[in-house]
Amino acid sequence: MSYIVETFNLTKRYPQIKRYHEIIIHPFQKREITALEKVNIRVKGGEVFGLIGPNGAGKTTLIKTLCTLLLPNEGTAQVNGYDIVKEEKEVKRSIGYVVNDERSFYWRLTGRQNLGFFALLNNLAPNRADRRIEEVLRLVGLETNGDKRVKDYSTGMKQKLAIARGMLSDPEVLFLDEPTRSLDPMIAKSLREFIRKNIAGGQGKTVFLSTHNLGEAEELCDRLAIIDRGKIKACGALDEMRALFDGKRRYLIELERPAHGLMEKLRHVFPFTVRETSPGEGITIEVAVDDRWNVSRVIEVIVTHGGKVVGCSPEGRTLEEIFSRVTSDRESGEGLGGERDSI
Repeated sequence: MSYIVETFNLTKRYPQIKRYHEIIIHPFQKREITALEKVNIRVKGGEVFGLIGPNGAGKTTLIKTLCTLLLPNEGTAQVNGYDIVKEEKEVKRSIGYVVNDERSFYWRLTGRQNLGFFALLNNLAPNRADRRIEEVLRLVGLETNGDKRVKDYSTGMKQKLAIARGMLSDPEVLFLDEPTRSLDPMIAKSLREFIRKNIAGGQGKTVFLSTHNLGEAEELCDRLAIIDRGKIKACGALDEMRALFDGKRRYLIELERPAHGLMEKLRHVFPFTVRETSPGEGITIEVAVDDRWNVSRVIEVIVTHGGKVVGCSPEGRTLEEIFSRVTSDRESGEGLGGERDSI
C-alpha cells in the first residue's frame, strides 16, 4: 500500500544555549535538545489523521518538518510521494498549512484581499487566482463576508479564512495545527463538522491535524498517533489502541437485584468493578475478559450462582484513558506497548 505521508526514522534536534561555565569548560561540546526521535508514521490518502501529545511533545515540530519549514537532522519523509528534503518545491505545491495565528493576516485588508495576496505568493495566475478565491470563500462559507476587513471578523471567521488560505493551491494534504484552539464550544463543533464533511468528505483531502482536545481527536480522526518527548508511543485506529492497552475486552453486565451475598461469591471466581448501583433495581459491573475467560462463561457463572442478567454490552477504553496511560509511563521510557510504528 502506498501512503500519502510517510516518515522514515525522522529526527530533529535543536541546539541548546550553553551556560557561561559550560562555554569555558567545554567550548567545543555541543548541547542539543531532541524534539523528534526516529519518528515512523504512515498516513493513508483521504483520511483524517490526528496527532496528540502533551505540551512540548513535538507536535508542531513534526508538522513543520513535514511542511518543509524545518530540516530534519536524520531520517526523511515523503509527502504525496515527494521527499521533503530533495523535492521541497514539489512538497510545498502538494500541501496546505493552517496555523491558529490571527496575526498571520493583514487586518486592514478584507478577507478577499488577503487571499489575493497569498494567491500571489503561491504563484497562482491572476485569472486562476480570482476563480480559486471565490471557490474557497464559498467552501468555508465566507462568500458574503469576503469584502469585510479581517479586523471585523470573529475568531471563528478568521479560522475559516485560515483554512481558505490553506486550500488556495488545492492541496492533496491539509495540515492543521490545533485548528479549534481559542474557539468557543459551538464554533469549534461547527468547524469540526466542516473539516469532516467538507474538507475530508466533500473535497476528499487528506487532513493531518494536531490537537490538545482528546474529544475532538476521537470525534474527527480515522487514526491517531500519540507523541511524547519526540517519540511516537502508539499509532493506529482507536480500537487498535484499545487492543494494545491490555489485550482484554471489557463488558458492562447489568444484574437485576442481586441476592444477598451474590457479589461476594462472584468476587472469588472472577475480578470485576462495580460501575453503577440502583437501589432496589439492580447493579452494573464491569468485567475484563480474555481468551481464558470469555463473556459467555462469565454470564454462565453469574446465572449458576443465582444471579439474573438483564443486559450485557461491550465497553471500550476512552482515548483519555489511553492517553493518560501512555504519558504516565514517560519516566520509564515505555509507552503503550513501547515505541511503535504505525499500525
